[in-house]
Amino acid sequence: MQQQPVRSDTILGRPGKQKKTRGASVVGTSSVLPPPAPLQPDNPDHAHMLANVWMNAAKLAELVKTEGLVYKKGKFSATEEAQLNGAIERYQAQKGLTPAELDQVIFSNKMGKEKGHESFWAEITSAIQLRPIIAVYHHVRRARHPFANKGAWTKTEDDLLVQCCRSVQEHGQQWEKISDMVQRMAGDCRDRYRNHLQDRSVRHTGQWSKEEEEELINIVTDMTVNQGKDMDNDIFWGVVSQRMGGKRGRQQCRIKWTDSLAPQIKNTGERPRWGPMDAYILVHKVDSMNVRDDTEIDWKLLPDDHWNIWSAHSLQRRWLTMKRGIKGFEEMSHAEIMEILKTKKAQSPPPSSASKKKKSKYISAEAVNDIDDIDVQMELEPGSSMSHGTMGH
Repeated sequence: MQQQPVRSDTILGRPGKQKKTRGASVVGTSSVLPPPAPLQPDNPDHAHMLANVWMNAAKLAELVKTEGLVYKKGKFSATEEAQLNGAIERYQAQKGLTPAELDQVIFSNKMGKEKGHESFWAEITSAIQLRPIIAVYHHVRRARHPFANKGAWTKTEDDLLVQCCRSVQEHGQQWEKISDMVQRMAGDCRDRYRNHLQDRSVRHTGQWSKEEEEELINIVTDMTVNQGKDMDNDIFWGVVSQRMGGKRGRQQCRIKWTDSLAPQIKNTGERPRWGPMDAYILVHKVDSMNVRDDTEIDWKLLPDDHWNIWSAHSLQRRWLTMKRGIKGFEEMSHAEIMEILKTKKAQSPPPSSASKKKKSKYISAEAVNDIDDIDVQMELEPGSSMSHGTMGH
């Protein structure tokens, strides 16, 4: 289980709080909440319920509020994958199942009611912590699906997908049915259509206009800040895209917001730039979490009230950029990668004698230390993150 990351002020050897005084810069503010504590599987009744009771997202959310249920949602870590695969192999051996018979159990549509195998999903879910049985069910079926890992979509497949969606739209988009027609996984069909093909007749690509940026800011602000919600995490991008009239897709809106607009808003309207101090803090925060693999990291735990301009998604991508800058990283363990990055980032850049940054309750490393920064080119691949309570959307 990952640990709470060390705070940025501890990494920099600075006091926990600095009150605003004449001539002094603001380093922190009590109006910014600290990150949530890491999840702990401390309720046996909840653990049993997660592994045995089939609950949809609404029911899980209700139990979070009424009973303090804690569970994980989001990408499965490499450790979880290994635990699940081990549990499935043990079940197969105990029952003497052939690969075809195991597939029959996994891909039965009876959801835990396959005759003679009613305990299958509960048994393998019990092998990992804090995952609801319904999440394990969908994850395992996706991972082992015969249509998985088919590579990039072709134009022929795109056209067929659009045609299939239109043909079944009057009955609702039945993704399992469409999956059989297109020979792609149902989730892949859904995401491909919603993120790239839906509304493509009005979809804009390329650089965003100032008007589009202002429209996105207004929509997200209305959906989050104006309703007392988190502007980084409590956003349903499908709704945002719809409110933009489909001119920009869900993925376009999410990337534009997390990588560009949200950091700019937090930095009093100025575009923040990633600097050596930010890299130094990130490496030492990741190291302090004591994980076996970076897929176990809850990226939403990393920001704190001294260092909070960058979203969880941005921090994950910055980490991937640094990691992939190491020659041969593919063959290295997380511990080996960590040691190399700690050596590269062993010393923090010195602060300048005077700070000219605008004061804001959202503080990045550059605001604490007015240093010459470096704008690092980021990769545009979607990241994943986990959160407290329901661990993300």
